[in-house]
Amino acid sequence: MWPMNAESTAEQPLADRGSNRSQRPSSAEFLRFITSGWGGRPESTVTRGPAADATARRRSEISGRFPGERLVVPAGTFKVRSNDTDYRFRPHSAFAHLTGLGAEQEPDAVLVLHPVEDGSGDDGSGHEAVLYIRPLAGRDTEEFFSDSRYGEFWVGARPTLEEIETLTGVRTAHIDDLRDALAKDVGEDGVQLRIVPDVDEAIEAVVEDIRAAEQAGARDEVLAEALSELRLVKDAHEVEQMRRAVATTIEGFEKIVRALPDAIAHQRGERVIEGTFVGHARQEGNAVGYETIAAAGEHATTLHWIDNDGHVREGELVLVDAGVEIDSLYTADITRTLPVDGTFTEVQRRVYQAVLDAADAAFAAAVPGARFRDVHAAAMKVIAERLSEWGLLPVSAQESLLPENQHHRRWMVHGTSHHLGLDVHDCAQARAELYLDGVLEPGMVFTIEPGLYFKSDDLLVPQEYRGIGVRIEDDVLVTAHGNENLSAALPREPAAVEAWMKKLRNG
Repeated sequence: MWPMNAESTAEQPLADRGSNRSQRPSSAEFLRFITSGWGGRPESTVTRGPAADATARRRSEISGRFPGERLVVPAGTFKVRSNDTDYRFRPHSAFAHLTGLGAEQEPDAVLVLHPVEDGSGDDGSGHEAVLYIRPLAGRDTEEFFSDSRYGEFWVGARPTLEEIETLTGVRTAHIDDLRDALAKDVGEDGVQLRIVPDVDEAIEAVVEDIRAAEQAGARDEVLAEALSELRLVKDAHEVEQMRRAVATTIEGFEKIVRALPDAIAHQRGERVIEGTFVGHARQEGNAVGYETIAAAGEHATTLHWIDNDGHVREGELVLVDAGVEIDSLYTADITRTLPVDGTFTEVQRRVYQAVLDAADAAFAAAVPGARFRDVHAAAMKVIAERLSEWGLLPVSAQESLLPENQHHRRWMVHGTSHHLGLDVHDCAQARAELYLDGVLEPGMVFTIEPGLYFKSDDLLVPQEYRGIGVRIEDDVLVTAHGNENLSAALPREPAAVEAWMKKLRNG
């Protein structure tokens, strides 16, 4: 039955109705009392961050691509999860790359590269960087105690302008100053505006308003593309972050092996595996870099199985695709396919070895001067040859590899590699000529991850193969003389995997 005051309730905007559950005090006496009697804040201990020098070089490089233009790089804002609660905040990767701010820093912030006379900007570039942020509010403000999204009483103290400036090495200003700063000298014959699109709708709307009034439009996609391509080759700081992410991920895989007895005993054993890794990622890093795949038995033949609600049975394989995102937001991406009881069957080993051989061929191709697509081609050659040896192809391996055929791809429909870094699929907005057709250079980091997937109802394979899914994925760094497997400390050879699992279970 509708309440008697239904008409008056209906007049309240939907956006305001989340406050209907609130019983926060609002009397004048309460306001006087809660904003008084606070001691001084502790002296700041913030120091210059380890990424500050590297981010300055990155900003200088992007400055050179857009002389005379004002570049707007938002961090993004909160996303609502359910009514008035939010998902955990993660800044946009381009913002993190240019500022060094990671973890949950800094919602609603905007990095702006303001054009200046050539050579008079930061580090001699054509731009001055300014970070516009929402700083710590005073304890005499209502925000301090009443704002559940930003208030110190609710989410803790935010950093001050001075602290962010010290940490990043970038000049800071209050977010309230942003609109005027963006509009300065903008016009048809003046400064042109570009913004990274699809990050912060509110900031994008501000930019569009200024453009409409001043005829200062520019293609935003070109900025997003350039920022993505800037990450194709990692600098020394980024490589170090990748090493940390990989090492922390390997520790998580060790915990998974130790948790397998509990997974076997649980009706949703895949969740035990997932929960073990996710807990590790939160303890030792920021989060997981993507949704963990814990796919046992037949589920391993579904490429992105993230339901993780199935049984984990002895005698079967479990495919675990997982990566820790460390506090700087760099993530690993590693897959291992493990025998649940610690020992491969003869057929499992046969399939596993074929995938491993394909991975090794891809590693051999991942050298400076080769093209990115060559890595995939090397893996596919091995996959096609092995499937032909097993009698599964209707044509020869050579014929299957022809672009007009591709029969072998029935059992591996995905690609072999993708760039890796701040995003699990990093540099995704780069142009094809620099990505798929790009020439490999020292400093590039990407995955090598061939697989074979035989679904349980696939009538074109013998019964003994059905229900087996295998993927082996490692993270590779291109070096001056070849490559380095960053995840080599995690065993790959089948005998080494078995010995590793035995040691962890008995240790």
